[in-house]
Amino acid sequence: MAYVITSPCIDVKDGACTAACPVDCIYEGGRMFYIHPDECINCGLCLSICPVDAIAWDEEIKADARDFIEINREFFSASVSGLGSPGGWEKVMLPVDHPAIASFEKLSA
Repeated sequence: MAYVITSPCIDVKDGACTAACPVDCIYEGGRMFYIHPDECINCGLCLSICPVDAIAWDEEIKADARDFIEINREFFSASVSGLGSPGGWEKVMLPVDHPAIASFEKLSA
């Protein structure tokens, strides 16, 4: 894996990362974006442009966000979105999220 999207993206989904990604490996779920671990080329453009600091390199991710490595990977599995390896986001939101994100408590304003 390479870069990972973490909790600051939940219910924010700014989307600047998707515009910056040269290989379209960032996919939109219902509550957050997910980086496809096999499609990411480690360029770091998404990291540099994310306005909420939701993206981390998997080898430098903080301990309290390590679950997001598997959350991003599992999002593409048959048991969650069923996307597999589509080879690039088609700019369409999928109405699903990883179960951990779907049940993530919304932050009060």
